[in-house]
Amino acid sequence: MMPALVVPNNSGRVSGRGLGLLLLATLCLIGLARIITGMIVPAKAVAAQILLERAFDRSVAIRHPVKPWPWADMAPVARIRVPRLGIDRIVLDTGSGQAMAFGPTLLPGGARLGRPGVTVIAAHRDTHFRFLRDVHVGDIIEMEGLDGIRHRYRIEDSEVVRWDHFAIARDTSVNELALSTCYPFDAVRHGPLRLVVHASPMTPEDGQ
Repeated sequence: MMPALVVPNNSGRVSGRGLGLLLLATLCLIGLARIITGMIVPAKAVAAQILLERAFDRSVAIRHPVKPWPWADMAPVARIRVPRLGIDRIVLDTGSGQAMAFGPTLLPGGARLGRPGVTVIAAHRDTHFRFLRDVHVGDIIEMEGLDGIRHRYRIEDSEVVRWDHFAIARDTSVNELALSTCYPFDAVRHGPLRLVVHASPMTPEDGQ
């Protein structure tokens, strides 16, 4: 009588290995998805800036706001530059959430660019207005409107205030540019504080 052939039962080991490979494949796919997402976001930002630049140039040419893409809920209204820092941004005409994702926005409660009053521009601290952490008193800010006229401002001071304590002066004899962003810059969540940078208009007598 021949001895019975005993076949080792490796089903548990095989199933365990299969589960491990499945988990590894899943982690790889998740990692790949995050890499692709990380590449798409900067690519979208670059593409958006190109479209905004073109829309601003067209807007200046016809002296009327032109949407950067057909379904946009905003349009360029100005260009802001800070020469010392190499900053060049397109300012949008609305304070909506979609607009602030693409650039600084002109807040509707303030004065229009070049008009008497306080012109207020706001943007996110971790993107378009991150440079505000590096500005100094005396820095020059250049603003160009859709009329092609360029306005120059000099930074006078800055302050940190609660969002609900920042009021825009209604006195039209005041002429000022205020740049606002969330504060502090390294905060994990949005809080109630805002950094407001104040700049006064320069005259031809002020020179460079």
